[in-house]
Amino acid sequence: MMISALPADISAQSTDQLRVVTQRINNLANNFGVVADAAPWELQAAEHFRQLKANSALVLTALIAVIAAVGMLFGLLKITPALKARHQVERVVKGLLVLCSAVAILTTIGIVLSMVGETLKFFSYVPPTEFFFGTTWNPRFSTVGVGEQGSFGLVPLLAGTMMISAIAMLVAIPLGLMVAVYLAEYAPYRLRNIAKPAIEILAGIPTIVYGFFALVTVGPFLRDLGNTFGLTISATSALTAGVVMGIMIIPFISSLSDDIITQVPKTMRDGSLGLGATKSETIIKVVLPAALPGIVGAVLLAASRAIGETMIVVLAAGNSPALTANPFEAVSTVTVTIVNQLTGDNDFSSPQSLVAFALGLTLFVITLLLNVMALVIVRKYREQYE
Repeated sequence: MMISALPADISAQSTDQLRVVTQRINNLANNFGVVADAAPWELQAAEHFRQLKANSALVLTALIAVIAAVGMLFGLLKITPALKARHQVERVVKGLLVLCSAVAILTTIGIVLSMVGETLKFFSYVPPTEFFFGTTWNPRFSTVGVGEQGSFGLVPLLAGTMMISAIAMLVAIPLGLMVAVYLAEYAPYRLRNIAKPAIEILAGIPTIVYGFFALVTVGPFLRDLGNTFGLTISATSALTAGVVMGIMIIPFISSLSDDIITQVPKTMRDGSLGLGATKSETIIKVVLPAALPGIVGAVLLAASRAIGETMIVVLAAGNSPALTANPFEAVSTVTVTIVNQLTGDNDFSSPQSLVAFALGLTLFVITLLLNVMALVIVRKYREQYE
């Protein structure tokens, strides 16, 4: 309506030019523009636009009032002694719950299908055997022929991801479990109320802060420590990233494990102690086996977080996609490579960009396998209690 009231020579401009004009008029109408620099027709259009917005607000208010009145009238007519409102409300709530569940499921399916489609396009350029079994990662950003597009070997990236995740889990699992056992079984009540929130603060620190901590503090410290013992440790290495990542995921294991351990019935502890077992024997042979499913879930969550971590690895691992088993050297991971391949002005139809979707689908499959392994372990070792 505002554009139709503009002068004929203005309204006849191209779409891009009209977009600029309408944005300027919108700024003038909202007092974001400089009135002294505006033409008379712009000021008139801005005033017309402001009036149209005011009228539309009044119409919207009236429409809402009418809808509310109709709803109130409908409700008054429906309210009778024979109305079973509880059942209707339960049906509505059930429908909302089903809708929420469907959104979660369909979102997961949509993510997978979107990655599968782009991955199939990537495999039209690069054979799957070369991607999954290649030992060289060197995607040259060139679109001249298939032979000029570089090497897309997944093995170096997967090896770096697994190495950093393994180091992180070696740091986080013992520390996290020991913290959980101490807080649940040994710590006084006051100390537990202070220590547990303090540990959980680690989970709320942004990962970029951990990355800076690894780059500025942990990396140089490990390098100097290696020089003391005659070892060559790079300041940006798999060890640096793994240690800091392990510190980051300690709260995931300790907090969840602590909650699970405290849920073990006290009668089981009393029975074990009554049979002559010490407190440590009770924890090892009674409490931890009973809490094993929850502990496995906590470890799985921590492992998934470690595999999917990006910022710490970007800053602390060195971003060197080389196949190596030395944790003292720089490596790269799948998540960092995804960021690299999708950064910049790249053609999304080229294999250099499509490979990011193949890497993402690979991470999804790895996470799925972790869940399956956790379910197998839980079903095998779970102990049922009344």
